[in-house]
Amino acid sequence: MEKITDAIDRAAPEHFTQALPKSAQAQMRALVKAAKGDKKAVADRLGIDPNTVRRYLKGQRKHPRAALREALLRELKKVWQPGIRRQARKKAAATGGITVEVWAYFGYTAPVGTTDEARLRHLTVHLPPQWAERLFAAQDKGESDQKMREIMAKGFQEVYFQNSGSRAANLLVVEFTGIKAIDISY
Repeated sequence: MEKITDAIDRAAPEHFTQALPKSAQAQMRALVKAAKGDKKAVADRLGIDPNTVRRYLKGQRKHPRAALREALLRELKKVWQPGIRRQARKKAAATGGITVEVWAYFGYTAPVGTTDEARLRHLTVHLPPQWAERLFAAQDKGESDQKMREIMAKGFQEVYFQNSGSRAANLLVVEFTGIKAIDISY
């Protein structure tokens, strides 16, 4: 089950202007800097002992195991170049919007005589800036994935299913009943 927050975070690296640090020591240093020097918080995020963080910072350890290497990259992508990330999100929320490609089960609430059975769809939809702004605001507030799904489903309802009011006016509610895969770009 894919999370919308993870998909938004995966979209950020395409806006980076500098490459991620290559060495484990430089990656660890960047994570500690982003955590404002809190080595314990970095250790918790990576699932390792705080002493291991210190060893990498001192250069006593240089070659992390595969699981730690993946965790380092994953966490670093979440905090790398926060200013660039903010600018890209601000632009998407103001003028560009976001493009969502999703394999998901959509359920409907509609008048009697229509089908409301959820079915799997593969859709690529460009959501306008107001929907990007709502999603980013919900992510910044730490809203649950369920709340993010509701926001995105309302966006899909308005933009895709109702075509901004020109069709399916009697469609009451669209909801994600399950997401198999999701990619977001902005």
